[in-house]
Amino acid sequence: MQNESLNATEFELLEDTLLKYGDDHSVLNVSELDGYFTALVSGPAQVDIAEWFPAIWGGQNPDWESPEEGKQFIELSVRHMNALATQLAMHAQAFKPRLEQTEHQGQTLTLAEEWCFGYLRGVAVGNWPELPAPQTAQLQVIAACAEQDNFELPADLDVAQHLQRVAAIEPAVRALHEYWVAQRQG
Repeated sequence: MQNESLNATEFELLEDTLLKYGDDHSVLNVSELDGYFTALVSGPAQVDIAEWFPAIWGGQNPDWESPEEGKQFIELSVRHMNALATQLAMHAQAFKPRLEQTEHQGQTLTLAEEWCFGYLRGVAVGNWPELPAPQTAQLQVIAACAEQDNFELPADLDVAQHLQRVAAIEPAVRALHEYWVAQRQG
């Protein structure tokens, strides 16, 4: 149960809690949280809950309405992190980030900005050291998507380029995860 994937209801509960207690400095949705946790489980060292949990909330833990509410959020978060860690370790090719969708000029587009922003937050909290050039290039793939403003996609958006950028995220995440696994074992 500790690494069992969350179901739709549980993800919704996480989302509702993030919206309820979040602000401009916190993780704002499940997509960003997924990116954040992916970086944490992919990095050079395990990050203690005392570091990663307050970082979800911009450094300040919420003033929970009830202890059960906080406990449930932590349990679901840990379970999701464990599921991500297991998937990346055992079935990396099946890894899929929780990206959002939007309508743009009559077609559905995948948005990666918030997921990638969460990933970069996880890199910062995980205190990743400077990477060799190939891994820096992989991280830049993710950083480039985090810089794109998806709140208002430009009318002249190069859809083919956008799709290419989004498609490059999964292989970059897998490569970075593999790099750090090799470093930890080395």
